[in-house]
Amino acid sequence: MSLEGMRFCLFASISDWRRDRKIPLPAGVTQHRNLAYRDGRRLDVYHPEGAEGPLPTIVSIHGGGYVYGSKEIYRRYGMDLARRGFVFVNFNYRLAPKWKFPTPLEDANSVLEWVCRHRGEYCLDPDRIILVGDSAGAQLASQYAAIACSREYAALFPFTVPPIHIRALGLNCGMYDMAQRERKGIFADYLPADVSSDDPRLKVLDAICANYPPTYLATACHDFLRQAAQPMYDLLAARGVPAAVKCYGAENRPEVAHVFHVNIALPEAAACNDDECAFFRRYLP
Repeated sequence: MSLEGMRFCLFASISDWRRDRKIPLPAGVTQHRNLAYRDGRRLDVYHPEGAEGPLPTIVSIHGGGYVYGSKEIYRRYGMDLARRGFVFVNFNYRLAPKWKFPTPLEDANSVLEWVCRHRGEYCLDPDRIILVGDSAGAQLASQYAAIACSREYAALFPFTVPPIHIRALGLNCGMYDMAQRERKGIFADYLPADVSSDDPRLKVLDAICANYPPTYLATACHDFLRQAAQPMYDLLAARGVPAAVKCYGAENRPEVAHVFHVNIALPEAAACNDDECAFFRRYLP
């Protein structure tokens, strides 16, 4: 792992621990923990207590710069969304630098295959899938949606998208233009040495067309990836994709920063998650 990757993992782990130790688990949510989805990799499913029948199903791809993160640090956030009337699928995927591109996309696909196999269990509904992600997870969610919506782009990858219907995306504090990223630090940890910047698999934005899912883009005043949100919105709008973009927080609120929405104790996080869920509902049958 690069020095940048090691520093990122240390900083993120301390920050996540400090945040989560202060936040109780949300009430009114049933948890199904540590279910195996493929080769021992695990996921959690959360849904409202007493729920019956299929519910709109949020599949979350966690952030962490491709080198860090787990479902555990998204547990409170996932339960908070589940109590709003959704199923929330929260999974671990294999991390760089041991596991490189496109491994996380393969794992996301395996999770969606698992959702299809368990249709009718845990209130899952493969016909009403919502993908969410933040930071690197937002990039992965945006890319998986492009794969699911373009046969030509999907043909570049070593897996087949299962019979799901992605109704909407929630992309939080992400970056989206892989072809323009410099190959250094964490990004070098993620990309294999033999994948060049001209690799068609990295040209995610070229694969976005009018049938791409409606997309909510959230960022924050102190998000270091803030500048990526508006160009992604502009591209979606130009391609005829329903989209919204919103920046939360203010200059005097430095705590409203990168992936702020996961800190469900923040009022800005509550507002963002409410707004995003309201956007999702607009596109559900």
